[in-house]
Amino acid sequence: MREHMEINRVRWDELVPIHAGSDMYRVELFRSGGVALQSIELEELGDVSGKSLLHLQCHFGLDSLSWARLGAKVTAMDYSEPAIELARSLSAETGVEARFIHSNLYDLPDVLNEKFDIVFTSYGVLCWLPDIKAWAEIVARYLKPGGTFYIVEGHSFMWGFETNADKTRVEWTYPYFTGDEPLVFDAPGTYADEHAEVQNTVTHEWNHPLGEIVTSLIDAGLRIDFLHEHQVIPWKPFPFVVEAGGGYYKLPYDIPSLPLMFSIKATRV
Repeated sequence: MREHMEINRVRWDELVPIHAGSDMYRVELFRSGGVALQSIELEELGDVSGKSLLHLQCHFGLDSLSWARLGAKVTAMDYSEPAIELARSLSAETGVEARFIHSNLYDLPDVLNEKFDIVFTSYGVLCWLPDIKAWAEIVARYLKPGGTFYIVEGHSFMWGFETNADKTRVEWTYPYFTGDEPLVFDAPGTYADEHAEVQNTVTHEWNHPLGEIVTSLIDAGLRIDFLHEHQVIPWKPFPFVVEAGGGYYKLPYDIPSLPLMFSIKATRV
């Protein structure tokens, strides 16, 4: 599966400057003293002041640095070297301290041997991982006893839908359960800028059913404190979503509701 992940990594390398310059990522808000986090994770994870926090798959570190600005002692990792370089640059520029590690998630135990109060990950991370059981074991490995794991992510059910031909509805298109081989997509642009010129357009992705995600965390030694499903999402998964306030989008009222995100908070037992 590493060859599939490498194809994706090359694309993510290219996306770093595009995303950093997009309105979606709110880099200027952070530079001006704000935080780039959404209200759901802020409310559900709560006060992080003085706590050690490991951010898995951090992209170019904007959320990582936002948690650091809120008082967490942050370590963050990503497999894109340009992303980590930009994260370190933003840290130096703003004076917000965080440690950034360049590593594939599955190789992280080779370069990091610590325990943390919190492990955090969010938004469009699981679809890039072929092995959720190994992911959950890594989450558990880095948590102190009694430590907190938190994820907010696009809902597994949502990833099965695609926009219909006239772009007015959704229709079931992709498998809900993880297959032996990844789903392969070839699409222009990026979710942060659909008009961006991108050379590496192919991605290899895996959908993981919610039951597999939850069970893998339990099997790794975590106790699920809550599983919440949300009808809002902070990006546009379909072209006809409408603004829901607070930087979120939702389906219009004439389309039956479906979960767009889930969030899980769990404790290392």
